[in-house]
Amino acid sequence: MIVRILNEGQWQVEDHLLDELNALDGSVEQAVKSGDQDQLTAALGDLLSKVRSEGSPLPDAELHDSDLILPAADSTVADVQSMLSDSEEGLIPG
Repeated sequence: MIVRILNEGQWQVEDHLLDELNALDGSVEQAVKSGDQDQLTAALGDLLSKVRSEGSPLPDAELHDSDLILPAADSTVADVQSMLSDSEEGLIPG
């Protein structure tokens, strides 16, 4: 699957990582619900680090439709809350 991290680029990530990404997404959702910016920064950092470390970056010159779009590392609680308001399943469906 193709994962876009806003302000960074796209990564090719193996589908078998979806459950692990979903667990990390749950921590992001919890941080947003509690309104805790420090918790969000840590949880989002873990999620984005997993994508970066397990995925393969795609060249900037290549544009692909993204299966998942994740917030930028420096996103605020309000930024992520806005992204979550469009989804009933968090940032990562499933």
